Amino acid sequence: MYKWLIGLVLLVSTATAQAAVNVVATTPAMGMLAETVGGDAVSVRVLAPADRDAHYLQARPSMMAALRGADLVVSVGAELEVGWLPAAIRGANNPGVFPGRSGYFEAAAQVDLIGVGGPADRALGDVHPAGNPHVNMDPVRMAQVAHALAERLIRFDSANAELFRANAEAFERKVEEHLPVWRERVADAPGVVFFHEDADYLAKRLDVPVLGYVEPLPGIPPTARHLRDLVRDLEGRDGVVIRATFHQERGPRFVGEQLDWPVYALPLDPEVGATADDYFDLIGQWVDAMAGKL
Repeated sequence: MYKWLIGLVLLVSTATAQAAVNVVATTPAMGMLAETVGGDAVSVRVLAPADRDAHYLQARPSMMAALRGADLVVSVGAELEVGWLPAAIRGANNPGVFPGRSGYFEAAAQVDLIGVGGPADRALGDVHPAGNPHVNMDPVRMAQVAHALAERLIRFDSANAELFRANAEAFERKVEEHLPVWRERVADAPGVVFFHEDADYLAKRLDVPVLGYVEPLPGIPPTARHLRDLVRDLEGRDGVVIRATFHQERGPRFVGEQLDWPVYALPLDPEVGATADDYFDLIGQWVDAMAGKL
């Protein structure tokens, strides 16, 4: 009898020790980072598909169901998901992942942001007074986030502290290996026009001039007048135009045709389930596009 009880206790203890931390990531890039840092010690569910703009999703029952069983939510933050994540968390009724709790993690809160302090006026477009939220487009900041995420995961699984920290360090080393290669590829890049302010971190990291935006204001569709003014200001210069795949094609195509510049459409996120190498490949595509060599 006692042997049976002891065996049952050991079985339950082993199962508990081996239970993966249940992570819900808002975007594929955040899911990639959680998988990379957590390894086999985490189970990751991603809420936003790679081909959708994370600004404009809606809270769905499937999101609430995923969040209901989550130990940890890994979000981009800086109000990128403000239109849907708070509602999904409320609907999930899981107090452990409410903002301010250990189960809520924002990548943007772990690093310095660009574009901080603008007026919170929607007449100025899709503004983010807390700063530009698109930190996933800067691998260096992503490495900083990886270390912070490792420490957060340790709160849920201290037995794997060494694993989490080692994985974060390995990710940072890969970033450091790629940086010189990326910088060399864009050394002669003349400049870029983005559709939105979503790749500004990468351009700034690699010292590529941002010459303008297809949007007149963040989140505001381009007008004919704005596009004509943009073309006039850039006539006689070299450069490239890059949009995210979910942005409309017409405005970037007009600018490219008028200036005789190449136009590229690229994903902002890797696919759901992507590895760190997939993420680096995606950054490499943006680097090649900024260099006009894609």
